[in-house]
Amino acid sequence: MFTPRMKLADLIKANHNIMLLLPRFGIPLGFGEKSVQDVCAAHNVPVDFMLLICNVYTFDDYLPGIEQLAATDMRPLVPYLKESHRYYTGERLPHIEAHLHHIADRVEGKYGQILKQFYADFRREIEDHFQYEEQYDFPVLLSLQNGERRRRSQMLHSQRSHSGLVDKMNDLPQIVYKYLPGNVMPEETIELVFDILQLSADIQKHALIEDKILIPYVEWLERSMK
Repeated sequence: MFTPRMKLADLIKANHNIMLLLPRFGIPLGFGEKSVQDVCAAHNVPVDFMLLICNVYTFDDYLPGIEQLAATDMRPLVPYLKESHRYYTGERLPHIEAHLHHIADRVEGKYGQILKQFYADFRREIEDHFQYEEQYDFPVLLSLQNGERRRRSQMLHSQRSHSGLVDKMNDLPQIVYKYLPGNVMPEETIELVFDILQLSADIQKHALIEDKILIPYVEWLERSMK
């Protein structure tokens, strides 16, 4: 597991995807040889929370128990999740859509339209899912963190929706490399598939955080207030 005294650069060396998480914590590049602890202190980020997220993203067999969640400063959880939503909907999904449309426009009409429609449906579903969470789920956690009793939203609805989103995300690259003609912009098609796979892996970790950290943490807070 990563520890506070490790250099942040060494965390990124161990898992380059951690670089994508830094903006979600409000941490810019240019931290030199500083430790995770020092970088977090400089940017007012609880080091235990950042390490929890980085460990989840890096080690597939790592999942914090409720005792660790209770001992961790979880105040940044909602802001972190919202920044993740912004990254997906404001950056990665539009980027992938631009690539996909560029390729689909050069494919025989039927195949190009199927690809565009599948992606449009997926993007709309994931944006609706994020909007639901921000409108109904996240306020529950914020209220509980402020010591306010509040009726829970149907967080299990979000949990069930995650599996469907992940399935569609896994279907998308297979549609691209199984059914698009091989002579249609092969280099850009390969780049598109890698972009989708990277986003899929990121969203699967994001869903894991919401299902196995957010929901158990909310349930613990609710029990603590009884």
